[in-house]
Amino acid sequence: MLLFALLQAMAFFLLIAYAWCKSPAYRPLEPNSFRARDKLLLFFFFSFVSITGTYLGLPVRGAIANTRPIGTILAGIIGGPLLGAAVGLAAGLHRFSLGGFTAFSCGLATVVEGLIGGLVHIYIVKRLGAMRLCDPKIAFVTTFVAEAIQMGMILLIARPYGEAVALVRVIAIPVMVANATGAALFMSILRDRMNIYDEAGASSGARALRVAERTLRLVSKGLTGDVARDIAKIIREEMGVGAVSITDAEKVLAFVGAGTDHHHAGGSIASQWTRKTIAGSEVTFLDGVGTSYRCALSKKCPLRSVLVVPLLVDGEVLGTIELYGTANRFLESNRTVGEGLTSLLASQLLLARYQEQKMLLAMAELKLARAQLNPHFLFNSLNTIMAMVEEGSKAHELLAHLSTFLRKNLKRGGDLSTIREEIDHVNSYLKIEKARFEDRLSIEMDVDPSLLDAKLPTFTLQPLVENAIKHGISDMLTHGIARIHIYRRDGSARIDIEDNAGTYEEQLPGGDGLGIKIVEKRIEGLLGRGSRFNISCVPNELTRVSIQVPAPESIV
Repeated sequence: MLLFALLQAMAFFLLIAYAWCKSPAYRPLEPNSFRARDKLLLFFFFSFVSITGTYLGLPVRGAIANTRPIGTILAGIIGGPLLGAAVGLAAGLHRFSLGGFTAFSCGLATVVEGLIGGLVHIYIVKRLGAMRLCDPKIAFVTTFVAEAIQMGMILLIARPYGEAVALVRVIAIPVMVANATGAALFMSILRDRMNIYDEAGASSGARALRVAERTLRLVSKGLTGDVARDIAKIIREEMGVGAVSITDAEKVLAFVGAGTDHHHAGGSIASQWTRKTIAGSEVTFLDGVGTSYRCALSKKCPLRSVLVVPLLVDGEVLGTIELYGTANRFLESNRTVGEGLTSLLASQLLLARYQEQKMLLAMAELKLARAQLNPHFLFNSLNTIMAMVEEGSKAHELLAHLSTFLRKNLKRGGDLSTIREEIDHVNSYLKIEKARFEDRLSIEMDVDPSLLDAKLPTFTLQPLVENAIKHGISDMLTHGIARIHIYRRDGSARIDIEDNAGTYEEQLPGGDGLGIKIVEKRIEGLLGRGSRFNISCVPNELTRVSIQVPAPESIV
């Protein structure tokens, strides 16, 4: 009869467990990663379970046969020794306050049972892994053994001894079986609820596989703002995360989802986690449990967790893809899928870069073939013309400069040249242009001598200076100025090529901006991450091409 009565009382706790798992207060248990707030909530919950178990107990021979140990032992198994002892102390003091000849022994045994659950927690985490803590078999065995120890403590401490023996004979087996069964069923409900969450995460992962198919075509166009926004929308739609952001190495390209009132595309990267990921080329994961995401832009930001994955293309971090969660827990399945998806997108970006470089190479080879002349025929023709022109005349001088310029073009080999060699080459070109424009063109050159040995891709300066004159100064009715400024900044060599025309426009597909494109790609390809290429324009005032390359060590 006592066993069935205890099982009836136990049913109440199973109802509590089910209701808790369905309530908004519940989040899937991730043992060994609770924050202080989580443990406080668990303390109140399991203390309630334990104390209620005492009230629902049955009076037997001046004592209380109850289901109090279920809450105490489960608190220790799930939360560790500290939580188990705390719940045991609260429930034990409550039991002691009710009196009876077993008040002290049962109160003390309640604390011990919480510690036993905590010791099992430590053992399982070290030997089997934290997720095994929710195993109902472990809960059953632990509770059965702990209740057996409680029976022993009643025999050792409770007095009179004869009454203690009589009590244990009546309650031992029913209490041990009922509480062990109740703990196992209670834990089974918690584990099943966790499985439901994980299955939901797996379903989200399956949807994420469709993201790759939907985004491959977009990524082939390159990582522009419009493309990034479309990709971010697809990822959020398929994966159901709170928000998605895509960045390059310096700014936010796209942001969709919760928090758009303060997260804006086009702005500089504000998150320390994003900057850390770019700098270290490693994934950053804040699951909202062990470490929470804190927005750098707004304290009211609804985002609580984030996965930041670097877009690694050919060993270089082009940017990041960031998946944000609004809940306190970011599913591990979403993390796995997010990393895999980013890897696929990076591979597609690499393929797109290869295709673009292949196209540029083909166009360059075509233009080279069209422009190619036999060097001997060219120089023989120039020498013949120079012989027919009066020596010392302007025409003779101009032909000599042209011959020198062409010879330097043909003799220069290798992928890299020094700034000294580049300036020497561009000076030959400028002498010809000065003769052409006469007083309409001025050349200003300011070069830091300590940078003359810095490396540049061969044929970098001359095409950029030619572009400034051909597409800017040549169309001016007023005086044109071309400037070359080479200086140090932040440990790098900075090269600015300017004109005062301010007529630069972004080239449309099929335009003749191949020279600048080739220069930019060669700087990026040959000098890597330490290089930068940028074009800025103030209409009708200034066009500036800025190049940043590694600087040689300065000599003191």
